[in-house]
Amino acid sequence: MKNVLWKPKNFKKTRMIQFLDRINNLYDLDIKSYEDLHRWSVENIADFWKEIWDISEIIYSKNYNEIVDDIHKMPGAKWFSGSQINFAENLLRFRDDQVAIYFQSENFTEQTITYKELYDKVSALAESLRSIGVHKGDRIVGYLPNIPETVVAMLATTSLGAIWSSCSPDFGIKGALDRFKQIEPKVVFAADGYVYNGKNFDSLKKLEKILIQLESVNKVILVDYIKKNPNKIVIPNSVKYDDFLSNSPKPIKFEQLPFNHPAYIMYSSGTTGLPKSIVHSSGGTLIQHWKELALHCNLKRQDCIFYFTSCGWMMWNWLVSSLSIGCSIVLYDGSPFSPNGKRLWELADKLEITVFGTSAKFLSSCNHAEIKPINFSNLSRLRMILSTGSPLTNEGFDYVYNNVKKDLLLGSISGGTDIISCFALANPILPVYKGELQCKGLGMDIHAFDNYGNSIINDKGELVCKSPFPSMPIYFWNDPNGEKYRNAYFSKFENIWCHGDYIRITEKGTIKIFGRSDATLNPGGVRIGTAEIYRIVENISGIEDSLVIGQEWKNDQRIILFLKMKDGLSLTTHLIEKIKLEIKEYCSPRHVPELILETKGIPYTINGKKVEIAVKKILHGEEVPNTDSLENPSVLDLYKDIKILSN
Repeated sequence: MKNVLWKPKNFKKTRMIQFLDRINNLYDLDIKSYEDLHRWSVENIADFWKEIWDISEIIYSKNYNEIVDDIHKMPGAKWFSGSQINFAENLLRFRDDQVAIYFQSENFTEQTITYKELYDKVSALAESLRSIGVHKGDRIVGYLPNIPETVVAMLATTSLGAIWSSCSPDFGIKGALDRFKQIEPKVVFAADGYVYNGKNFDSLKKLEKILIQLESVNKVILVDYIKKNPNKIVIPNSVKYDDFLSNSPKPIKFEQLPFNHPAYIMYSSGTTGLPKSIVHSSGGTLIQHWKELALHCNLKRQDCIFYFTSCGWMMWNWLVSSLSIGCSIVLYDGSPFSPNGKRLWELADKLEITVFGTSAKFLSSCNHAEIKPINFSNLSRLRMILSTGSPLTNEGFDYVYNNVKKDLLLGSISGGTDIISCFALANPILPVYKGELQCKGLGMDIHAFDNYGNSIINDKGELVCKSPFPSMPIYFWNDPNGEKYRNAYFSKFENIWCHGDYIRITEKGTIKIFGRSDATLNPGGVRIGTAEIYRIVENISGIEDSLVIGQEWKNDQRIILFLKMKDGLSLTTHLIEKIKLEIKEYCSPRHVPELILETKGIPYTINGKKVEIAVKKILHGEEVPNTDSLENPSVLDLYKDIKILSN
């Protein structure tokens, strides 16, 4: 079939097929296809999540009375009422000598921690946190790199029923305060610095200024990571991590709490306003992640899973939930291109990684740098590559199958911080089609809606979810009436989650993502996803990166394309005409930008997402209130003086 890049082999042994067989046997059905299994999962929501509860073997002290109180209520449906569980206990169910965590930093620091050692480390830290008065509901935050201590701190926190929140230490002072000040943490975990691109960065100066404005903090626990503090800064109420740990830890007393007790507070990007503080439940996170990891990724104990992520991105939380399955997880701290672009692929070889998670941006960068792991890596155990953060282009799919490995599942997945999980996922029993996400996630009643709220197939529309699911936010912090929550997801379609992505669902159930709907281009009333243009432009020789913006212009909208050229090249009239012709030929005349301009930089969030909306605001003369969540905030200045209004 056209554009099929990979087909599954031996799929009858997968957990997905085992689950399908289970449903057929228990409910006397004859489901044969994934599409039919998905349909059953969203038409029988309570039964579906009951089966996930059962097969995931969630550890509980008290069973549930009711699976869901009202499948028509959104937001506000209550899940697994009456149950008592603990998030950390479910992630620490294994306590043997299998490796739980492989840690590797850019500077080649290494550490290996077994499940037994992980339990002991969490036990010591939980005991110490309890001794300083940490209770259920307290907020504990991490201003930490992606290191083992971060995982231990989260597990110790949630074992007590306290709530964990974190952001990466490359966030600036304002970015960290915009997040942490809202939730008033009692304890801060912080490192003395972090490593990136061959350099050590001192965090203590920033930490000192952050703490001045965090009056709620009683204790600061400092991790010696880079072990260099040239400024001799003394942090008040602080203690070294190693000194803080209990010398005589007891078995962990896992606080037993309701299914919807908070585990995490996550944050929206905050590039157009103060970040939303999104509260996620322990049970909802646990059961949703298990479904995605075990069924959609076929993850088992013998696997080794890696995701290149910081502690401020939900993929960190997703990766760490793999501990509930008992496999090995890989933490990496630093630049993926230091000392060169082979680094992560060589790490995959060394640790025999089976599931390799990354971003579309990383794969695109490897492609542009002509890095070909197929020539220097074995990757014998690698069976799946996952990509998220932004839509993966057709060229990204070709790059993986031509230059990484031919026989593996490339899963482009999509969801978000808002749901701490995915709407569209990989699937070990389905083929991979170029440029398409394999399937709708089980239990996720997603559709593409037109402007009138009609579900459409093979046409572009808003990504919506018509039924509740356990990993919906339980609330936003400091939003007592739920007004911010409802405005964020339910203002467009009543009682239906509107995610803010622009998608197309095909007749075979695959999905294409066209970017954020709030960044959708709309010249002449024709809706165009920015990803459609990126796919053409970024395959043209000489272009390193691009950004597409829709600017309100003369009672309509015009498309402006910004191009970052490769070193030594510049934008020429000939290239502009070539780009316009290719966009016209492969997309449509409506897609052709009215202006094509050169820029020296493209803004990205720290999590690798292009910041289209912030640039759009600048072009309309509006302020961008929060830039600390950007990887390169100074790049925005490049767009402030662009003289385009009179063109």
